[in-house]
Amino acid sequence: MGKVDDDAVFRALADKSRRQLLDRLHARNGQTLRELCRGLDITRQAVAKHLSVLGAANLVVWKRRGREKLHFINPVPINQIAERWIGKFDRSQLSALPELKRSLEEDEHE
Repeated sequence: MGKVDDDAVFRALADKSRRQLLDRLHARNGQTLRELCRGLDITRQAVAKHLSVLGAANLVVWKRRGREKLHFINPVPINQIAERWIGKFDRSQLSALPELKRSLEEDEHE
């Protein structure tokens, strides 16, 4: 697998609807466009466009099964982003950050 286009991945992840589609695929991989549209407040065309952006970033791949097009999440680009941008930090330091934030916010309110 080649190098991830960080800009394309970050652009794709910047949109709430696209993150929601990724969450849906994470919960149940291999869904059709119709299944992914179910329960969303956006049009089928908008979902298809979001899937196209996710596909261009290599975050979603698909395969045909008969007349259906099944969509699958591709975790590789997200993992490569995590390794590059998060992995270089010590995990214990990262896990301490939310506690530090809460502590600082509490001090501000006193």
